[in-house]
This record gives sequence, structure tokens and C-alpha cells, in this order.
Amino acid sequence: MKKITGLIANMFVLMVLLTACGGDKYEPQAINEQTDLCAICKMAVKDDQFATQVITKDGQSLKFDDLGCLNKWKKENGTDTIGAAFVRDHNSKQWIRYEKAYYAYDISYKTPMAYGIVSFEKEADTKAFIEAQGKGKLMTADDLTNHSWEVNRKMMEGMGGHGHSNSEGGHTKSDDKTTTDKNHSTDTNKQQSSGGHGA
Repeated sequence: MKKITGLIANMFVLMVLLTACGGDKYEPQAINEQTDLCAICKMAVKDDQFATQVITKDGQSLKFDDLGCLNKWKKENGTDTIGAAFVRDHNSKQWIRYEKAYYAYDISYKTPMAYGIVSFEKEADTKAFIEAQGKGKLMTADDLTNHSWEVNRKMMEGMGGHGHSNSEGGHTKSDDKTTTDKNHSTDTNKQQSSGGHGA
């Protein structure tokens, strides 16, 4: 009788654990370069190591071409609706949870929207990247909370500009199809069709 009672108790605990784990399971979705646009800057999202995404609690996938754009979305929309956020390991391109990743930052690192942040699954890989670059700073998700999120203006200009309007990484808003950045304007439809990344 004691064995049966113990077995039932163990099964109950196992069921509770499985339910708890399964109830909050959010999976990243694959990037479709033909159709996926960044939820902030509306540029095409490349299926590369810089792509990030948010899965909302209702299962919607919001994709971003740069970690800075994901941060901008969080500032504008809050975090209450986020089920999970994902970044990619720079080396393997595997999806990893935003809060579990390690980040290398330097304003000179080239990223799609010039925020200069590169993500890694392992701390050792992050340190190796920083060492190979000869500059940079190791950061965690907690560190990013207080990060300045500056855009490398010179890099953006070299890449053709993508609608960033200030040094804190804000994107310009416009009712028409044209976005202006400093001394030039670009048609966002043309940017989307050309892939949107200055490489």
C-alpha cells in the first residue's frame, strides 16, 4: 500500500512539473527572408546571426534585424506581452533565450542597424570574440537594461542609413513612405526589396 501511495505521489509531482514546463513553452520561428520585416525599422530580416525575435504570450512572432530594434520595441510596447525573447549565437546561428545569452559590445562592431552588440550562447565564446576584435565589453541581459543603445552614426551613413534619427537609436516616424536621416532620404519600399542591410 505504501508503494502505491508513493508511486501516485511521484506521478502527481511529475505531472505538475510537466504541466508547469509545458504551459510556458515558447519556440522561436524560422526566418523567411522573402517576407519577414523588422517590426521596428521595417527592413528585411536576414536569416543570419543578428536576427532576433519576440514570441508574445498569444503566440505571435515579432522579428527584428538587430538587437537594438528588439530593445526599441520593448521600450515602446513594454514587456508584459512577451512570452519569450530570442537572440542567435554568433557562431552557430542557433536560437538562444535573450536572458541566457552573453553579449559583446563595441560601437565599432558592424551589425545591421549599427548598435554594435553581438550575442553568444557561451561566455567563453564572447570573450574569445572580444579578444579577436581587440576591443569590446562583455555584457549580460541585465547589463543591457541600463545600456545606452547608441547607434554608430558613421557606420549607418556608410551603410546608406536606415531611418535612425538620433544617437540613442530612435527610428523616424512618417506617414508617407519616405524616411529621412540627416542629409538624405530613402524610399523604404526600395530598401525592403533590396534586403535592407548595408553589408
